[in-house]
Amino acid sequence: MRTKNAKAFTAAERAHLQAVKDLPCSVCDAPRPSDAHHINQGQHYTTVALCKDCHQGSFNGIHGQKRMWAIMKMDELAALNVTLRRLGLGVAA
Repeated sequence: MRTKNAKAFTAAERAHLQAVKDLPCSVCDAPRPSDAHHINQGQHYTTVALCKDCHQGSFNGIHGQKRMWAIMKMDELAALNVTLRRLGLGVAA
């Protein structure tokens, strides 16, 4: 969600965010579409694909108790790694 004072997205940022939203959840693998969770607000290239529950769920979500994150032994950087790999931007293993 953008605030009214936020800078407009560039075409490249908009395309990247849409690609992230078209991925399954990087934590629990729930099917797409996903939310694009910003690790740092306003930095659109460090976004993680998250289902609604892993994003905003009061019990499982990153903005809640983070239970699913703990179960999956994930943090935001690990989830970003999964997102980038799925976008084809990571190094092949």
